[in-house]
Parts: sequence; C-alpha cells; structure tokens
Amino acid sequence: MIYSARLLRKCTGGKTAGGTILLLFICSISVFAQRGGRGGGEAAFPATPPTNLKVLPADANIRQTMTAFRTALGVQCTYCHVQGDFASDDNPKKNMARNMMRIAADINASFADGKRHVTCYTCHRGEAKPKSEPPAAGADSKPAAPKE
Repeated sequence: MIYSARLLRKCTGGKTAGGTILLLFICSISVFAQRGGRGGGEAAFPATPPTNLKVLPADANIRQTMTAFRTALGVQCTYCHVQGDFASDDNPKKNMARNMMRIAADINASFADGKRHVTCYTCHRGEAKPKSEPPAAGADSKPAAPKE
C-alpha cells in the first residue's frame, strides 16, 4: 500500500483526486491483462447437474472430465457444446466426441490390466485435429530415405 501511495504521488505530482482515478484505472487494466484480455480464467460450467449424458456415467466428475477434453483438444467448451445449452445435441462435434469416447473405451477394455492406455490426448496432443491421421490421398506414404 505504501508503494501504491508513493507511485500515486509520483504519477500525479502530489494531486490525489485525479490520482485516485488514475490508480483505479491502472489496477483495472492490470486485472484485465492477467486474464489475457479474453475474460480468461476457468470455463463457466453449468450450475445444474448434466441432463443429457449418453456415454459418460451419471456419477462422472463432469468438471474434471470436460477440462480434460478441453486440454486434450486445445479448444473451448463451445467447440462441442451450444453456448448456453450444454445439453443440446445441435453441434455435430458433440456426437463425434461421443463416438471417439466409445472407441477409446473399447480400446482400453481390450487391455487385461484394466488401466486407461488411450485418451483423447493420445491422438490429439492439444489440437482439435488429431495428429495421427493417415497421409492425404495421393501423398507418398513411404518414409523419406535416410540422409547420408
């Protein structure tokens, strides 16, 4: 607080009325900058329990699960969900996510140890488009010859 008062006097030449406004302005800018200028922080999860679970179990930790999806794909909630209506199935990416969850569950079920070996991150690596796609049609599928 002492540092703020000294800074205020220095910036305003000892005048405090305009200085107070200047200090408030500087503080509000610094708070906004800490959020990345986008309103950042944690995603806003609905306050009500989910109503349209088709793949996830009813007792799933939705906040933790959705955060894992956002991180694995490097996207925000509205990539799969309709803004303001998380239960809606109007976004086709939501059904694609459900299909991918089923595939990952099937793969993980094939391991005898019961551990989770495959997650969304296994292929997506923080990007919306999986990094493990096959080469495009017509592209050379053979690896490049080693350089000598």
